[in-house]
Amino acid sequence: MAKANILAKSPSMLSKMLLFGILVMAHIAATTGSKIGVCYGTLGNDLPPAQEVISMFDQYRIQKIRLYDPNQGALQALRGSNIEVMLDVENERLQDISSSQDKANSWVQSNVINYGNVNFKYIVVGNEIDPTGPQASFVAPAMENIQKAITSENLASKIKVSTAISTAVLREPSYPPSNGSFRIDHLPFLNPIIAFLARNQSPLLVNLYPYFTYNQNRQINIEYALFTSPSPVVHDGQLGYQNLFDAILDTVYSALERAGSGSLGIVVSESGWPTSGGDGEVTTIENARIYNSNLINHVKANGTPKKPGSPIEAYVFAMFNENQKKGPETERHWGLFYPTKQPKYHIDFN
Repeated sequence: MAKANILAKSPSMLSKMLLFGILVMAHIAATTGSKIGVCYGTLGNDLPPAQEVISMFDQYRIQKIRLYDPNQGALQALRGSNIEVMLDVENERLQDISSSQDKANSWVQSNVINYGNVNFKYIVVGNEIDPTGPQASFVAPAMENIQKAITSENLASKIKVSTAISTAVLREPSYPPSNGSFRIDHLPFLNPIIAFLARNQSPLLVNLYPYFTYNQNRQINIEYALFTSPSPVVHDGQLGYQNLFDAILDTVYSALERAGSGSLGIVVSESGWPTSGGDGEVTTIENARIYNSNLINHVKANGTPKKPGSPIEAYVFAMFNENQKKGPETERHWGLFYPTKQPKYHIDFN
């Protein structure tokens, strides 16, 4: 009754309170919806134009995007947008950028500085580079040169430079999560990267797929992989793990601790579930809907058992099926949307 009386006698107070409420709700919406993004790959010959894709991000209120190359159409469409951008340096550019500061400067000028009103957050210098392959030695020097180029433009506090690794860098077995460590033969690749990230206060980017872990070990309960287990499945000391995503993520955290960089943050730069191309029982539209919906809800609400106070930032793979991707048939069926822009299933990013 008192509130009703105050509001009835003070229209200006009512307006202020309503405005405050709107601002608070907008802030809550922005912060709760800002931890999840979607990867926009373009290895398809039937995909909609970039401008229409960015409009879809706005339509579905997806507030983060990963671009695997400097897609000029997408960057142009992102001008003036609040969507946060994770932008990859193409793997094929690593060698020349690692050997030339001028080429690193040119890449940053062409793809970042020239888009000054695009909301860049991360530069990804190489995606899942083979730690023992011919490109491995280029990654850390290329990161250094891109960092210097970013710093020279006074953007180091706004844009973080990193690289994206797969969980194949983990030693086997890395179980339970507290036993996580990196493969010894991968340390010459990882150690300079980890040192760079620690020095520049940048997170490690990890492509994390419970689907692959489950598919390689069907003894795992699929409920554990899909975030639907009603109770903890794995017990690690005082910690209980109710889903495989958290277990894998905390395994990487443990590996970083053993590498002397336990304070590093992690961003999950890819995660998802294919809808087709597998055995027809695991790779289904329904399982993809369950996994991706639960991933979004989990990221909004929780840290991991090992890092309960650390928000998780994750990017769902991927926006569309990509019919020109190489590899097994499943590689072409990760999309949340068909190339027609129709959703495969209902999913709520908010």
